[in-house]
Amino acid sequence: RNFIFLILGQINSLFANTILRFVLSMYILELTGSASIFAGLLAVSMIPTILLSPFGGILADRANRRNIMVGLDFLSCITAFVTVLLINESNAVVMAGCVLTVLSILGAFESPTVQAVVPQMQEGDNIIRANAAVNQVAALAGLIAPFLGSALYTIFGLRPVLAVSVGFFFLTAVLEVFIRLPYHR
Repeated sequence: RNFIFLILGQINSLFANTILRFVLSMYILELTGSASIFAGLLAVSMIPTILLSPFGGILADRANRRNIMVGLDFLSCITAFVTVLLINESNAVVMAGCVLTVLSILGAFESPTVQAVVPQMQEGDNIIRANAAVNQVAALAGLIAPFLGSALYTIFGLRPVLAVSVGFFFLTAVLEVFIRLPYHR
């Protein structure tokens, strides 16, 4: 049961995150027509992941992992919600840069936490299968979500896609609340 909630949460969270990142980038490219601004935003937003991932691992080893996952997905929900409310053509580049950076920071803490949760939920050979399932979800999100995001952005535009991502992040946080993990300080 715990693992099913984890996988469903990862599907929601990773797809929403990847779609959100891709759609914001497409919006900036469409708005500015500048490939260098588009690429620059993506490059700068990756820096926090590189720098903060080791700290994400430390946090995952020292704090309640379930609460970390719930908190991070709820913060992603709030970030997407604020973006829906505030983004417009005049602040799009700065806003997109901030959102992409915040999502990168949250991802730097979420990924190590999810990786640390799997051995806590499974035993023996199931750990290998469970890690493979989590990695498969991440790979599928990386492959399918940009295509899906592109189609959704083309059909519906920016705000509806952002609004749906808010819902997915919120649903993920709710699913993760029901995960039961023992916490030992």
